[in-house]
Amino acid sequence: MKVVVLCGGLGTRLREETEFRPKPMVEIGGRPILWHIMKVYAHSGFREFVLCLGYRGNMIKDYFLNYEAMNNDFTICLGRKSQISYNGIHAEQDFKVTLAETGLETMTGGRLRRVSNYIDGETFMLSYGDGLADINLKQLLAFHKEHGKIATVTTVTPTSRYGIVEMSGSGHVMKFLEKPRTDTFASAGFFVFQREIFNYLDKDSCILEHEPLQRLAADGQLMAYGHEGFFYAMDTYREYEHLNALWAKNQAPWKVW
Repeated sequence: MKVVVLCGGLGTRLREETEFRPKPMVEIGGRPILWHIMKVYAHSGFREFVLCLGYRGNMIKDYFLNYEAMNNDFTICLGRKSQISYNGIHAEQDFKVTLAETGLETMTGGRLRRVSNYIDGETFMLSYGDGLADINLKQLLAFHKEHGKIATVTTVTPTSRYGIVEMSGSGHVMKFLEKPRTDTFASAGFFVFQREIFNYLDKDSCILEHEPLQRLAADGQLMAYGHEGFFYAMDTYREYEHLNALWAKNQAPWKVW
């Protein structure tokens, strides 16, 4: 089953890093966050990827073109009979990665639309190139197949960015909660789609999260899979530092492999 990863955005809120590289190539523990996302999927047996490239996509291409040399010992024969023999075996032996240019300014729905020819099955998965989770992907897929609709979105209950204060009319604080979970649900990405999703993507400028998902919801074709575990999106430098700190302390919940 194919896994589409959206890798083309500008990542403007993480300008400290994305001025020089695409956000999926920003490193967590010395490895691009894209690598971490792919390892999460591979752990559940999903190892065929379609990467939708845009901003600085050449850097992602270079990464995979040089992957064998950078992750193995190798012996090289120089001269007219140039030859390279790789001496090691890394853990990504059977990954199959399609790198597709989808345009610098193309929106998320348009990027998905542009890679439709690389998706050969009736069902496929999709993730953003900046979010990590310890989600059970096999259960997510089983949920999708069971309800029989076109689309499934993974949802989480987000934590408030601020401490919540409950107080009396006179100003006395009755209760203080430090960044509690909210009563709302948010999209964590980690979608599962049927091919019929392409009927909802009519132009390259469409934003997946706007009209296409809204139309799917109106048509009764969008279901939510609730994830109660870890989810974290790397949108800002502070979040980048937090993910690196978790990895450094060997407390990274998404490291399921």
